[in-house]
Amino acid sequence: MRFRVAVFLFIAAAAVSAQSPSTKSVPAPWVGTWAASAFDGDPWHTVPTLVDSTLREIVHTSLGGNTVRVRLTNEFGTEPLRVDAATIGVSAGVSSVDAATLHDLTFGGSPSIVIPPGAEVVSDAVSMAAPAFANLAVSIYLPLQQVSDVTVHSSAQQDNFIQTGNHVRDASFASPVVVGSWYFLKGVDVEATSTHAAAVVTFGDSITDGALSTENANHRWPDYLAVRLQNNPATAHLSVLDEGIGGNCVLIHCVAANALARFDRDVLSQAGVKYVIVMEGINDIGRLHEPNQPDYKLTAEDLEQGLAQLVARAHEHGIKVFGATLTGYKGAGYFTEKGEQIREAVNHWILTSGVFDGVIDFDKATGDPANPLMFAPQYDSGDHLHPKDAGYAAMADSIDLGLFR
Repeated sequence: MRFRVAVFLFIAAAAVSAQSPSTKSVPAPWVGTWAASAFDGDPWHTVPTLVDSTLREIVHTSLGGNTVRVRLTNEFGTEPLRVDAATIGVSAGVSSVDAATLHDLTFGGSPSIVIPPGAEVVSDAVSMAAPAFANLAVSIYLPLQQVSDVTVHSSAQQDNFIQTGNHVRDASFASPVVVGSWYFLKGVDVEATSTHAAAVVTFGDSITDGALSTENANHRWPDYLAVRLQNNPATAHLSVLDEGIGGNCVLIHCVAANALARFDRDVLSQAGVKYVIVMEGINDIGRLHEPNQPDYKLTAEDLEQGLAQLVARAHEHGIKVFGATLTGYKGAGYFTEKGEQIREAVNHWILTSGVFDGVIDFDKATGDPANPLMFAPQYDSGDHLHPKDAGYAAMADSIDLGLFR
């Protein structure tokens, strides 16, 4: 009798064990839907009054979800940063928010939080519909306090708004100051509807940041890529996070920390990152033009070694890296023949070395067949260094979506 009972219990336990994997629900992953690289100071704009003020900052999603969370940052602050209130909602244009979508943000259940110097924080999850390609308005109220060093993403190609006092729940601002930077805002994540959802991080300098693209139009090449991914059923589960910084360098401190120094916080720490597209190095090359830096030396091998380091570090985390060639810049203010030789050598290495998991030839996609050292006229913004909207679209269109397998 005892034997039969023992056998019965064993069979029952085995049946429960066999059923558990199929009945256990798999939680949807958190994936970044929007992000920007934060850095210290604002080299392109005068920093406005930020205390006793509400910052309403507009961000553009790339992947939809029904639950969101917000990342705030004081990574470059030297004092604690106090946030007394914060909200998120769907933008209704300019400084307005659709009141029906407005939700309070909390941090561990509290409406306020103090962010230590050098730190970032993540809000509690908020249940709200955040469609792909929606403009969201994140509003934060900063009470009176000492803010000596701001953490910012300058040159957002996006209008953001500041109003004196606490107005996080206002449907619109009465008399806002318009600013062109994102302050203390690092990212927005969604709890994706697909368990296969993942993020593509685009990592680079001003070309990745969308310099000289149409303001408030989301016409950076990463924006165009996000649309292509969403329109393709095989890649519709992917978001795109733009981690470009205008004036950034791979190996030296130009604007913000160099690419090697910021790679952990701008790429490896992103929610759900699976792929990285790297396009950077033209500002390292451009420094060869500066006569007040006679000791500055750079070779193609220096840049190649730096880029290979990014690949090695990404691979440690199971992230695939696609290398993108540097676009032509003849006619730009810091063009030199030596610099051009380095650019061509680096591009050849990107395309042929086998270091990357895949390659993207932005140089070929945007170059002028009659003058390969320059942008094609229909793609040139006019400064011979940055594309205009059509050039950014051509860059995105040149990417083989089969890379994202």
